[in-house]
Amino acid sequence: MSKKRPQNYANHVKWVPLFHYVAMPLLGINLVLALVGLLDGITVETLNRAGVAVGLMLALFFARVNALKAQDRVIRLEERMRMARLLPDDLKPRIEEVTTAQCVALRFAGDDELPALVRRALDEKADQKTIKQAIENWRPDYQRV
Repeated sequence: MSKKRPQNYANHVKWVPLFHYVAMPLLGINLVLALVGLLDGITVETLNRAGVAVGLMLALFFARVNALKAQDRVIRLEERMRMARLLPDDLKPRIEEVTTAQCVALRFAGDDELPALVRRALDEKADQKTIKQAIENWRPDYQRV
């Protein structure tokens, strides 16, 4: 089994080469060519090509967005369960105040620093970037979508 490289703020973003470097550019080029084709004249064929190209781009976009939204819901559930286990009693009633975006960022925090980061996230209404940058002991997530 290959050894995974340590994860941190600088390298935690997941890139899927076939999606980001092949499918997106190809469908983007297809869309541009289809729209340029409309400049030569609007016909049933050019309208069809443009419509299909727009439809494919929308399908690509929503395939990615919906997968990320589903993952975010799972992360929110996992992190709420972890917070219920690890937070001090004064913070437990505030778990519902933690936004999904904050939960997504807090998943990278180690158990020891989670309570302080949750308190900071709630008190300062910290965004994902701020939370992730504040993490000192990065807890990797190698199963991201």
